[in-house]
Amino acid sequence: MSVVKSIELVIPKDVYVAGSVVEGQLVLSLHSTLVDPLVKVELIGRGYLEWIEETNVEKDYSQPGTCVNKADYVHKTKTFKIEREERGIPSTFTSRVGRISYFLQGVCATRELILRKQKKYLLVQGISVFRQDVVISEFPLVVEVEKALLYNCCFKSSPITLRLSLGKNIYAPGDDITFTTEITNRTGKSIKKVVFALHTVVLYKAFNLRAEKRTLEQREEMMRLESNIGRGSPCEATKINSTLSLPKVMSVSSSWKSDDIMDVGYELTATVHFPWCMSTLVAKIPIIIRNEIADVQE
Repeated sequence: MSVVKSIELVIPKDVYVAGSVVEGQLVLSLHSTLVDPLVKVELIGRGYLEWIEETNVEKDYSQPGTCVNKADYVHKTKTFKIEREERGIPSTFTSRVGRISYFLQGVCATRELILRKQKKYLLVQGISVFRQDVVISEFPLVVEVEKALLYNCCFKSSPITLRLSLGKNIYAPGDDITFTTEITNRTGKSIKKVVFALHTVVLYKAFNLRAEKRTLEQREEMMRLESNIGRGSPCEATKINSTLSLPKVMSVSSSWKSDDIMDVGYELTATVHFPWCMSTLVAKIPIIIRNEIADVQE
């Protein structure tokens, strides 16, 4: 029977902001008295990437190779406090390629032997360093696309215009993204539906077994919303007001090409579907996710 009956980390909050103080309790229950025990708590944050790529694809032979990368963001012992220099650590993140995780680890040990330990994961929301002037100059609030669609294989219809607009393009985790879609349809034909989706666009950076730098860009859908257009006579002008609610913990937009293991961006798309042809009309607009807190001492 172990001398340590149980060890438990009690953490009152579910989400922590980078730079904030993590307060809690380490509850240790013993079967008998320990002489000169070692009891410590560790705060650890790590990121890891891994994917498979084909090498020599331009030649007659190819061989799959593994690309990996990792990063250490936090490692603190005997204290719960995250110091100011860790404000730039990224948010908790999980995808098919990689992950970034943070956890507290309580350990009770003698000088020679670990008697009991417990690990508890934390949700961490990162802090942004995105400059306001860059956002205003590079990222639009309105996009407009126009397209003449084909029907009956080769006949062109009159053009359709799709306009997607935002009240703002900078949002914080947990915000509602409110946007307006305007469709000008002069084809005389009906619209089936409009699908809205928010995507993450992540550039992963790793190294293969020959220590050569590799990148992998992946686009994944975070959430979607469908607006079905009622049947009846075709409408020349259609206006749709929509809202998507962001999760409370998410990666913030990357402000520049960094030396980190990944760069993160977001894009909102509106796709118009037609029942009379296979083609679609798509408008895309970038979304900036920022998290700025003046005082994070919580």
